[in-house]
Amino acid sequence: MYPQIITYLLTFIKFQEQIIRTLLTLLIGKSMFDKPKDQQPVNKPYRKLQVDDLPIIEIPEKLNYRNLLTEYQEKHGKSLKPVRRHKNAKVSVPKGMKCPKCGAPSDYLYANNGDKGQYQCKVCSCLFSDKNRFSKEAILKCPHCSKTLDKIKERKDFDVFKCKNDDCPYYQKKLNGMSSKEKKQFKKDPQSFKLRYIFRQFHIDFQPLSKNSPELPVVDLSRIYASPHTLGLILTYHVNYGLSARRTAAIMQDVHGVAISHQTILNYENSVALLLKPYVDHYPYELSDQFCGDETYIRVNGKWHYLFFFFDAVKKIVLSYRVSPNRDTASAIQAINDVLLKMEEIPENLTFVVDGNPIYLLAQHFFAQNDISFDVKQVIGLTNEDPISTEYRPLKQIIERLNRTFKGNYRSTQGFGSDHGSVSFVTLFAAYFNFLRPHASLEGKVPVVNPKLSGLPTMPARWTKLIELAQRWIVEQRSA
Repeated sequence: MYPQIITYLLTFIKFQEQIIRTLLTLLIGKSMFDKPKDQQPVNKPYRKLQVDDLPIIEIPEKLNYRNLLTEYQEKHGKSLKPVRRHKNAKVSVPKGMKCPKCGAPSDYLYANNGDKGQYQCKVCSCLFSDKNRFSKEAILKCPHCSKTLDKIKERKDFDVFKCKNDDCPYYQKKLNGMSSKEKKQFKKDPQSFKLRYIFRQFHIDFQPLSKNSPELPVVDLSRIYASPHTLGLILTYHVNYGLSARRTAAIMQDVHGVAISHQTILNYENSVALLLKPYVDHYPYELSDQFCGDETYIRVNGKWHYLFFFFDAVKKIVLSYRVSPNRDTASAIQAINDVLLKMEEIPENLTFVVDGNPIYLLAQHFFAQNDISFDVKQVIGLTNEDPISTEYRPLKQIIERLNRTFKGNYRSTQGFGSDHGSVSFVTLFAAYFNFLRPHASLEGKVPVVNPKLSGLPTMPARWTKLIELAQRWIVEQRSA
């Protein structure tokens, strides 16, 4: 009896399932129950970012309409009269408008082409429109055909200008160099090819190489309850060995008999980082000529942030350790600027080895617009598919090892609860890596050799001495 009922119910359930599928298909228009077919991932390579040469920048000539009026009177023996308006004119010149070239008031301006928005100055004969009279502080021209560039896009940090001249030698060379297959693809998808000259004009409010005075904190570590040796022990466990604040508190209690909370350890970390940061950032490092950079992930307030490392590959010195919520051009510019500020003078053959992220090429273009030149070598992918990757991959692997070393120390934190906490931890890591951590490729020496630190027998003593050196340096800077 029971097996027959179960069989009947199963049959009825299958019938209901078929009705539900049919109704859903009629409502949606396609079946939602078909098994997905095995699909190969789309292998569509990214178009590599190409940065062109700087454009021809033409600064419009600025004149003074009063001087021009005086010259006119001396030459013709009479004064230049303002424009005489017709009473029934359909278009009038706004009273507050001035000529962008000589500054003549609206009394000397014609409505040159009716209601189309073009004006002409009677004093200097300048033609302009209401839209470009304020924005055109400089005229950008293509370096290949000398035609004026057109603004086509506005991005967060820059505006994109393009040469739309079909007779431009740059465009014609690119077009004629395409194969028949590429020309067919170009007709279907023109966005996948770059044929025209493009220039990016940055509007980032940032001055490169602006050597501002270091921010000197007011932190008095003498008021903390822990002794200097205890503070050195805490930093050794927390920074050198990558123990979390809770584990550091536990080992201080279990091994050394010092009762301390994990929050107190974090407070010590923030205070010491405030003292060490100006010392680490403004130390007179002796640098080589091989620099590499990369970015890695850290978690702040439950969101992924980016840590930009720049590194002296020979001296093993961390030169930039900037934390940013964005992986953008502005962050790359500031990270590279951290390196440039540590150089007495910028060498002619300066080169940075980075990954394939286009933000570094854009940063290079930004510095070029500010008369600061360097080369960028991009190592792309995991295999050497081009000569540049083959030649410079060893430097890229060096910065990757730095990332792994940092990850080993960072992993126990499981992220940070604030931006300030992330910056403090990264600052202490940079101080430890540069001044306290022996390196195998340096024959067991630290990257920055300081006799006052190397002569001490234990790591807690070196941390204490490093803090003392930073405090003394801050006092000297204040009294200077």
